[in-house]
Amino acid sequence: MRRWLPFPVLTVGLLALWLLLSGSMAPGTIILGGALAIGAAQALTALDPPKTRFRRPRAALRLALVVLAEVVRSNNAVARIILRPGARHRRSGFVRIPLDMRAPYGLAALACIITATPGTIWVEYDSADNTMLLHVLDLIDEEEWVRIIKNRYETRLMEIFE
Repeated sequence: MRRWLPFPVLTVGLLALWLLLSGSMAPGTIILGGALAIGAAQALTALDPPKTRFRRPRAALRLALVVLAEVVRSNNAVARIILRPGARHRRSGFVRIPLDMRAPYGLAALACIITATPGTIWVEYDSADNTMLLHVLDLIDEEEWVRIIKNRYETRLMEIFE
């Protein structure tokens, strides 16, 4: 069964997404979505993704709540910057952040979290130094950004993925 359907959860998820996006439960839509989902799962085996284990679902839920709150807070902060451009002198810049995490899925999740948060973007990852380069729209204190990334996100991701 694993050879025919190597990633069953992914396959079911892709089929469900296909059906939601198409807005139809017609037999042809289900067959086409199923074929595409199975084909995508088979194609993923060629990439040979590293094995991982999702260790702490409660920690993931807490992280999701933290990220949601941070996205809302950051949206408000960026809106204030855009709507009141002359209110305060703004300085954008880059911050290099040393990371302790090495898990590839944890790093990918960190990149998604940072890029999804308005006002910040993951620019580069240096695997030799295990550092990331972060661009911040309103950079006031570089050390504060290092603390935010390490304490708010990296420690939780390490708890989940390592």
